[in-house]
Amino acid sequence: MEADRRVLIVAYDDAQILDIACPSGALDMANRAGAQPPYRVDVVSVAGRGVRTSAGIVLGSRPLEAIHGPLDTLMVVGGAGTERAAADHHLLDQVRRLARHSRRLASVCTGAYVLAAAGLLEHRRVTTHWGYGAELAARFPSVAVDTAPLYIRDGNVYTSAGVTSALDLTLSLIDDDHGPALARTVARILVTYVHRPADQEQISMFLAAAPREDRVVGDLLAYVAAHLAEDLSPGALAARAGLSTRQLARLFATHAGTTPARAVREARAEAAAHLIRRTALPMTAVARRCGFGSVQTLRAALRARYGMNGDTMRKNTDIPMAGPEAGDDTSAA
Repeated sequence: MEADRRVLIVAYDDAQILDIACPSGALDMANRAGAQPPYRVDVVSVAGRGVRTSAGIVLGSRPLEAIHGPLDTLMVVGGAGTERAAADHHLLDQVRRLARHSRRLASVCTGAYVLAAAGLLEHRRVTTHWGYGAELAARFPSVAVDTAPLYIRDGNVYTSAGVTSALDLTLSLIDDDHGPALARTVARILVTYVHRPADQEQISMFLAAAPREDRVVGDLLAYVAAHLAEDLSPGALAARAGLSTRQLARLFATHAGTTPARAVREARAEAAAHLIRRTALPMTAVARRCGFGSVQTLRAALRARYGMNGDTMRKNTDIPMAGPEAGDDTSAA
């Protein structure tokens, strides 16, 4: 039997507990579901000190200094204590040492700061939590920071956006190691969905609130999200807000950075992607529910926003096509 896949999760005081729990929990479930070779996960810290997470929970750990390779995966987590961790030269030395003996490196959230400070992200394309990407790029100009995706793989370096995206990243690692069937099994055990694709954006338009000072734009975006199949033309939205179409366009440009028509197209495309990935609805039904006049316009919207078609979005799911429209054309989008 092959040796265990050794996974080290590097933690420190004020680490985010979900950054630790999501990967370790998913890998544990992979073992229980039959991963061969299994994962052997250790939380490690400088001198093996207990790690007090930002949630106040103290976790036991093994000393970084006592670990020797070879390793399968070296993962650094993020959290409120990242600044201190990225300035701890002893910690960085140990991370660099272990990285030389690791098949792959990974970070969760602001753990990318630690890898960058250790010089391990030079000329790599990486991601981190959307709120910290600009600072990471400014501090480490040789690192190509992209905060749009949930996670990024560049060679043997994997970085993720943070918190629950650590689960998506870990499911992707399981998929790479053991195949999609085991990744789907783990997702079902964890009562989550098959891991979200890496290119799914960190910030959903349904969560991105308009600035408080412009209630009109915020209210209209909420209305759009709840009435996708209705008339959402600029004229209809302007009439709803009691504005001229020119006034509406100025408000959207100022407070949403887009036009009303583009905001509607993006909302419809995002809702369609959600239905494609999470339901068995055929494309004709998805198009109708999301306000697209045809499967062809749905297909064009998906390609414009995500660079892929409906089949590609759905191919890694285990949802069978069902229902009265199952015979409809599902490959057109």
